[in-house]
Amino acid sequence: MRAPRFWMTERMGWRAALLMPAAMVYSAVAGQRFRRRPQWRADIPVICVGNPTVGGAGKTPMAQLVAARLAAMGRRPVFLSRGYGGRCTEPTVVDPERDVAAQVGDEALILAGQAPTVVAPDRVAGAKHARTLGDAIVMDDGFQNPALAKDLSILVVDSEAGLGNALPLPAGPLRLPLKAQLDRAHAVVLMGEGARAGDVESAADRLGRPVLRALLSAEADVATRLLGRPVIAFAGIGLPEKFFATLRRVGARPVECRAFGDHHPYSEQEATELLALSERYDAMLVTTEKDMMRLEGGAGSLARLAAETMMLPIRAVPQAASAAALDALLARTLDRHAARAQGA
Repeated sequence: MRAPRFWMTERMGWRAALLMPAAMVYSAVAGQRFRRRPQWRADIPVICVGNPTVGGAGKTPMAQLVAARLAAMGRRPVFLSRGYGGRCTEPTVVDPERDVAAQVGDEALILAGQAPTVVAPDRVAGAKHARTLGDAIVMDDGFQNPALAKDLSILVVDSEAGLGNALPLPAGPLRLPLKAQLDRAHAVVLMGEGARAGDVESAADRLGRPVLRALLSAEADVATRLLGRPVIAFAGIGLPEKFFATLRRVGARPVECRAFGDHHPYSEQEATELLALSERYDAMLVTTEKDMMRLEGGAGSLARLAAETMMLPIRAVPQAASAAALDALLARTLDRHAARAQGA
């Protein structure tokens, strides 16, 4: 589904007001669950990258960055993902050469291209499997799930969208009240150059949580091929407009942009329409890495769409001071876990 527009534009409009009773019930139930004690603590460090809202804040690129920094420190990171959009019911190691998004989820396929990746709806069962594949677990999402103890929790916030109307689901995009989430977080990453996350930064500062800054950057070699090119852009992610803005930033010329809901499963008809647009405008088709994962393995028009579409990967790039701060956070987390293990 696509996030309702009023989540971003109305503080307390009539739509949000109508949904506030349901939001209060949701917050009470989700908050009670969030406060539960962890069921299990792994014998290797668990680092969680989550976001306080639903939607595309850059969580997966940030998880990739964390894993890359751990690898640079000599660790063997393993990703743990719920596998949203997939069909796995038991812990499963993702095989990027064989699996498709309908089985394991689009985000898990991206992660598996970098490091071993386990998908599991049950985070504890998934972590028990992941610990056999490496010496540090990086969770992509799962911050609001209390079952698995985390050694480091990082919340990612899109600085252009902020918290939207700052109301809880379904009246707004917040998964839980911000303070409750910051109480459990160890650091906040503001992703992008926008100015709508000042309230998050202020709240984090009051609680003594370090605030890091990073940008989402397109891979340079692919971006160069798009310079000056007319493109048909399509995306089924949390915030498709961010992808379209990235294309314009790298010098592409979108002649039409098609936005779909997050994790959208493309149909034959939609593939046929996108291909027709490409022919009509004599423009290149381009999409996100997540969308390409959902196209691969299809047949008919879907297979043709995958073959004729360029994928533009996006990576999280921290500012210089934040890169050093992230490394320090990770090093302290590894040291604390080692000390705990020695004292056990």
